[in-house]
Amino acid sequence: MGLSRRAYAEHRKAFGLPGTTDMAVRKAIQAGRITLEADGSIDPARADAQWAASTDSAKRRQPKRSGTRPSEPKAAPAISEGSDPIGASQGITYAKARAANEALKAQRSKLLLQQLKGELIDRQAAVNHVFDLVRKERDSRLQLPARVAANMAAELGVDAHKMEQLLHEVIRDHLARLSEVKIELGG
Repeated sequence: MGLSRRAYAEHRKAFGLPGTTDMAVRKAIQAGRITLEADGSIDPARADAQWAASTDSAKRRQPKRSGTRPSEPKAAPAISEGSDPIGASQGITYAKARAANEALKAQRSKLLLQQLKGELIDRQAAVNHVFDLVRKERDSRLQLPARVAANMAAELGVDAHKMEQLLHEVIRDHLARLSEVKIELGG
């Protein structure tokens, strides 16, 4: 047999926990934040755990402090890919979901700040820039035979048209081999 609502409220008061009135306990039961035993009593250990798991700490009333400065906000934990920030394997609680949301907001703000400082660049813009540079290099190499074939043919004493065709073929083969290289950018 557990405790009555009033006794459970006294229990919470004795341990310095919120919800120290009969009405607060009654509201917690009605909201489904804590469950009753089969006989209608309250198991204090189980109810304390349920209460803590379902409480939104941001909505809790903070005791008034006179003459003290508010504490600095704690840094949000980093969330890595593949991690379980909200404990989905253990069941999602409001507090865990809110903590995960705050951590994501902090990471988004950090990335935005890094981008504004110039420490991060847009991935698609970088890929497009590299593509344009490589295309310009390819076009430059393809124009090379027309520019140098006549001078090379004159120095070697061969037909200029044949020299241009040979250079063009060699450069195209070289570019074809380069195009087989696959680049993985990750992500």
